Amino acid sequence: MERPSHAGLRHLALNVVNLDAMKTFYTELLGFVVEWQPDEDNIYLSSGVDNLALHRSAAYTSVSSHASALDHLGLIVRHADDVDRWAAFLESHGVTLAMRPKTHRDGARSCYFSDPDGNKIQIIHHPPISPKV
Repeated sequence: MERPSHAGLRHLALNVVNLDAMKTFYTELLGFVVEWQPDEDNIYLSSGVDNLALHRSAAYTSVSSHASALDHLGLIVRHADDVDRWAAFLESHGVTLAMRPKTHRDGARSCYFSDPDGNKIQIIHHPPISPKV
């Protein structure tokens, strides 16, 4: 049997503590739009090519006590200097960078910061895929 093709990782779901703060962060700072909010505990956002689901979780009550298999999520940018523009924009809105823009050994350029729930986010220009987005 031949393996079916897929279109990549286009969906991520996060359990969240403060749904309103997370919605504001992802829409107002990162530019996602609300695609659907079926109830007060769930919001589905889109970047136009990706889907991010935010789910209020009673089991997830504290950022500091939560252990997760998620290391970080990455937002791809088309050009390396877009990373620097994002870093400046985020800092101008009070977001603290965990890592300033840096070019990696593989030629990728990125910076890191966290959302209101402490999830680490990377803005990355990755040469093999950035031109394709």
